[in-house]
Amino acid sequence: QKNGVSNGTLYKKTFIEHFEQAPMYVAVLTFVGFGVGTIFGYLRDFMRAWGLEKRNIAAEREQQKDFVPLYQDFENFYTRNLYLRIRDNWNRPICSVPGPQFDLMERVTDDYNWTFRFTGRTIKNVINMGSYNYLGFAETDVNALKTVTRELQKYGTGICSTRQEMGTLDKHVELEKLVAKFLGVEDAMVFGMGFATNSMNIPALVGKGCLILSDELNHTSLVLGARLSGATIRIFKHNNMQSLEKLLRDAIIYGQPRSRRAWRKIIILVEGIYSMEGSIVRLPELVSLKKKYKAYLYLDEAHSIGAVGATGRGVVEYFGMSPDDVDVLMGTFTKSFGAAGGYIAGKKGLVDFLRTHSHSAVYATSMCPPVAEQIIRAMKCLMGLDGTTQGLQRVRQLGKNTRYFRRRLHEMGFIIYGNDDSPVVPLLLYMPGKIGAFARRMLEKNIGVVVVGFPATPITESRARFCVSAAHTREMLDTVLNALDELGDFLHLKYSRYSKSSHPELYEETRLELED
Repeated sequence: QKNGVSNGTLYKKTFIEHFEQAPMYVAVLTFVGFGVGTIFGYLRDFMRAWGLEKRNIAAEREQQKDFVPLYQDFENFYTRNLYLRIRDNWNRPICSVPGPQFDLMERVTDDYNWTFRFTGRTIKNVINMGSYNYLGFAETDVNALKTVTRELQKYGTGICSTRQEMGTLDKHVELEKLVAKFLGVEDAMVFGMGFATNSMNIPALVGKGCLILSDELNHTSLVLGARLSGATIRIFKHNNMQSLEKLLRDAIIYGQPRSRRAWRKIIILVEGIYSMEGSIVRLPELVSLKKKYKAYLYLDEAHSIGAVGATGRGVVEYFGMSPDDVDVLMGTFTKSFGAAGGYIAGKKGLVDFLRTHSHSAVYATSMCPPVAEQIIRAMKCLMGLDGTTQGLQRVRQLGKNTRYFRRRLHEMGFIIYGNDDSPVVPLLLYMPGKIGAFARRMLEKNIGVVVVGFPATPITESRARFCVSAAHTREMLDTVLNALDELGDFLHLKYSRYSKSSHPELYEETRLELED
């Protein structure tokens, strides 16, 4: 269940992660559930083909009947017959700021989720357990947004140009200097889209004749960037340093296939916090390996920057390491900073190279000024440059909320994945029929959750993913936990075989408050 490390030479504190396996009967029933759904799916496809059931989904035109099918594959079959049954649990439109609570537009379906219609009613004050608003900077407080409003009036909403043409403003220069100072590196470059920060910059760093070693659970943006680069890609098991070292050793010994020439570059792609598992990268071991085998390290801190570390500086600070140990520091402003876009930071030579070779810099429109100002505002708050300790309070409140929420779930008997300090908390549901039931029941209790299944997770590991925020009050978390306790009994979700606390009510973490 637990994967713990306490290595005095690498780790300054015990590193514990939870990946408990479900009981065998749960795995069997999960496969049976998918099997039954698949059988009925083929039956309904047969009925549609013979006109016994109305065909609502897109189909090939009659003129293309002799073509290779464009839509017919397993994922389309899955979407049509399995996903559609629970489709009402995704893409729900909200009509407020995604803070600790939000307002939801009510919608209903009259044809079993093929189409939806809005009722005109708004569901008010739904507790938000799904947004990546880790530090609570997604807010509408007029005083907090004064500087953003000022920049909006000064610059407008758009740039209408790329960074290399007429799209570099003084706000971009200010933001990049601030990011470099915040991370403790020589230079940084910002981009208007977080996903493109990975997918468009990795191809600028590696190409044919290079080797990419990628964690098997890396985000799609990293996967796409690796594929677009044209480099050879090899996958290592999630957070498994033995698997990675074997690939590194083989790469050094055998070189490139057929020619046996040495690889031009070897680069390791990892994330700080993995957004579906809640696990934290084993950075001390990773840095040790990359130095041993002279490889480069690319660290994606999309979910970890702002969310972990004593002052919110990510996993590098969390492990007490130097930013110089990581060759390419990447992160996004879409989570902890309540904005949009991403950055790449490191040595000045690296950043100068990307300014001229990055597809995002050459072709993509620049980040709009109000968004840049929102990031500057949040980052100055974290650094204490606004003259308060509010940023530090937010980081510490997030840590306190995270540990409290995870501990209570463990005590209740749920199987949850990840590190005890990770604000991403996956709760395993397993069976496909429980995905929809879980989300619908939680919404009935005015709690908004994100449920995840195949293909975003392994087909047998459907889950609910909670994102804890510093903006959540203890009362909000207790409301969610009480609802989960009741729903866990009703849906039989408490699969953990490990002992629970007999006195969970005694757990009360010391409250920590700082004066401004």
